[in-house]
Amino acid sequence: MRPTSLRFFVLLSLMPLLVWARGTYQEPQDFLSDSFDGQAPEASIVWLIGERKLAAREILGHDYSSLRVRYWRKENRSAWILEEIGKDHPITMGVVIQDGRLERIKVLVFRESRGWEIRHPFFTRQFQDARLNNDGRLDRSIDGISGATLSVRAMKKIATLALYLDSTTGKQDVETAP
Repeated sequence: MRPTSLRFFVLLSLMPLLVWARGTYQEPQDFLSDSFDGQAPEASIVWLIGERKLAAREILGHDYSSLRVRYWRKENRSAWILEEIGKDHPITMGVVIQDGRLERIKVLVFRESRGWEIRHPFFTRQFQDARLNNDGRLDRSIDGISGATLSVRAMKKIATLALYLDSTTGKQDVETAP
């Protein structure tokens, strides 16, 4: 076999690994059902305007992709389905917050070719019980994953944004359009 043919064969055999990293790991509806013992409440909307828009921009480093964010709340428990760009494509994540603490974060849809390791429990467990400190940042450091820096950064931003939005949804009229 010629060296060029060998390289082509090796590259062709590695292609499934790139495709494998991308995918839907859990449908958003299933995530919501799991988060509320099989019975998700009706969706509510928080508008990212005024102070909330500025805070979201500060957390993400850019404006969020939408002015409205849907969330689901039952008593002191809320669930959020949010997206943030990893390197080139959005990563859809589900976040559950109970009493102001992050209970669970999960990658629902991953569209990047690298960084998919953030979906594993060994990584997401670091976020359990996280809350915001007085500076509006996560109250703990999160260990990174070599080769997944941008995906890790995206998950940290989404965790912070969900905690922030959860803290504002009970305090003001968040469903009034601008």
